[in-house]
Order: sequence, then C-alpha cells, then structure tokens
Amino acid sequence: MSVHDDEDFAEATLIQAIENQLAAGEPACVQAVLNKLSLVGYAREDSLEMMALVLADEIDCMLREERPFDAARYERGLRALPQLPEGCE
Repeated sequence: MSVHDDEDFAEATLIQAIENQLAAGEPACVQAVLNKLSLVGYAREDSLEMMALVLADEIDCMLREERPFDAARYERGLRALPQLPEGCE
C-alpha cells in the first residue's frame, strides 16, 4: 500500500465514522453541524470531509497527549466549522 492509499483509507474510515455517528444520532451535534454547513452552502461531501478532519484532529491530540477522547473538545471543533482545527490545545 502506498502513502496515498493509506491517506485515502484513513479519510474513508473517518468519513465512515462520521456517517455512523449520523446514523446513530450520537453525538447529536454531528447532525446539527451537518445541517448548519448545508444551510451555509457546503455540499454534503465537503461537510463530511471537514467533520472528518475535526475527528482526526481529536484522535491525533488524544494519542499525542495520551488521554481519553474529549467529547467536549470534539463538539467545539465541529461547531467551529467551517473553521478547521489548529491542532492540540
């Protein structure tokens, strides 16, 4: 597998995680953020990609800081979209 294939796989996996959150209705903010982004003109695919970047940022920070997933930080990152996260706080 090439680096590009790995990146495509990671992106697809993160987008699937967002889709799973939407289907489960948990956390509730995921649907609210998707609705907000749609209302301001973003295509669903673009919105899911941005949301996946927020999830990736939280996972990256979680691993770097060796801490549990911070649902509140994740929600703040989602609600800040379309502004993308700047990394670990």
